[in-house]
Amino acid sequence: MRMKELGRTGIEVSTYCLGTMTWGTQTRSSEAHKQIDAALEHGINFLDTAEMYPTNPVKEETIGRTERIIGLWLEKSRGHRSEVVIATKHSGEGMKHVREGAPITAQSIPEEIEGALRRLKTDYIDLYQFHWPNRGSYHFRKNWSYDPSGQDPKAVIENMQECLLALEKERKRGTIRAFGLSNETAWGMAQWLRLAENGGWLRAATIQNEYSLLCRGFDTDLAELCLNEDVGLMAFSPLATGLLTGKYQGRAKPAGSRITVSPELGGRKTKRAFAAVDEYLDIAFKYDLDPVHMALAWVEQRPFTTSVIFGATTQAQLKHVLAGRDLKLGEEVLNELDEVHKAHPMPF
Repeated sequence: MRMKELGRTGIEVSTYCLGTMTWGTQTRSSEAHKQIDAALEHGINFLDTAEMYPTNPVKEETIGRTERIIGLWLEKSRGHRSEVVIATKHSGEGMKHVREGAPITAQSIPEEIEGALRRLKTDYIDLYQFHWPNRGSYHFRKNWSYDPSGQDPKAVIENMQECLLALEKERKRGTIRAFGLSNETAWGMAQWLRLAENGGWLRAATIQNEYSLLCRGFDTDLAELCLNEDVGLMAFSPLATGLLTGKYQGRAKPAGSRITVSPELGGRKTKRAFAAVDEYLDIAFKYDLDPVHMALAWVEQRPFTTSVIFGATTQAQLKHVLAGRDLKLGEEVLNELDEVHKAHPMPF
């Protein structure tokens, strides 16, 4: 398993990260614990979770359940804490199931960290992320309607400064080791970096945004910023919620799959998406590649990627992913994948 540094933090993580958002709904705790054990055995030392997990669907009564499942594993396997890097996320404005959708503030940060530490049954969080900008963002298909013209940049900057000060206090207290963002924009990330460097505060090491063969918006602005500023992408939905596996082609709805609990796949289920997937599957067939392995390897090989976040609802799915973790795609395959992207640049 290849390893990379989280930004400039000195923390080494595997380039494949075990996602956990189905743990507590689609995946039982006993199965989740087996997944952690199997991931560690195969060189994956990185877990990503969030305060609002599990999803599919998000419910007020299940908030924090995934963190608690990880905490139970840590309680049983104390010797492994230093061997695993845990990333979690602070919910923010608009996430109505958590604190009624209140924004992230200097006051909410220490309170939420204490809650996460209790649920995770640990003394520290390796990577602490903000799940969503208070001002909103272009992600999750909001690019079609997101309008930043009403923002008050002065107020945004003041909130960022206050949050960075709160994070710095937590770093000094030893509760967090590194800081990252999620669903952030190029402008937002640039401000976080500038303010942190001017103040000598904790610098954002990562950005967790959606990225896959079907969703390549990151290429057009954030890629340059991240490469030049040593900020690593933690790519979520690298299989486009299962579309790139091919299992939904021909209107198929496999039992227990994401599409049975989220019929529109978060806005990704479009005619254009299925047409693009057909062409990606043709490339996999041509080069005798497993579509799952090909799609994950492509994201992992991008120069700005630190880690690819994948999820598995079952041990069998995890085993399938692990079998392809060392795949490296050749130039010929990469060029053909780019050609499909040019033909299908924005399928959802």
